[in-house]
Amino acid sequence: QAHLVESGGGLVQAGGSLRLSCEYSGRTFSAHTLGWFRQPPGKEREFVGLVLWTGDTTHYADSVKGRFTISRDNTKSALYLQMNSLKPEDTAVYYCAATATLARGVPSRANDYIYWGQGTQVTVSS
Repeated sequence: QAHLVESGGGLVQAGGSLRLSCEYSGRTFSAHTLGWFRQPPGKEREFVGLVLWTGDTTHYADSVKGRFTISRDNTKSALYLQMNSLKPEDTAVYYCAATATLARGVPSRANDYIYWGQGTQVTVSS
């Protein structure tokens, strides 16, 4: 059974950095696109970015482009989200997720993902 666990969340001041990790197990995810989503308080879950299963190609939401970096290490069964220049509006619960195998295109909707972690809280103070 697939299992994803996020870690690394916390409280940080605006302008600071955090690195989130997502460890996955239960199956080989090398053929799955992996993504990060977030859910701000009182809002819908939104796409942050992804790394395609086809390689190291990444895509980001405009709101985080240039500040956030996604990477994956299949040898460690881990996905990372490096967040720099954090803003109060980045405050949210952050989730990692995985699509089904060999997903086509650039899946940026939550419904495109079938495996989810439990989330980790990121709070950015002003």
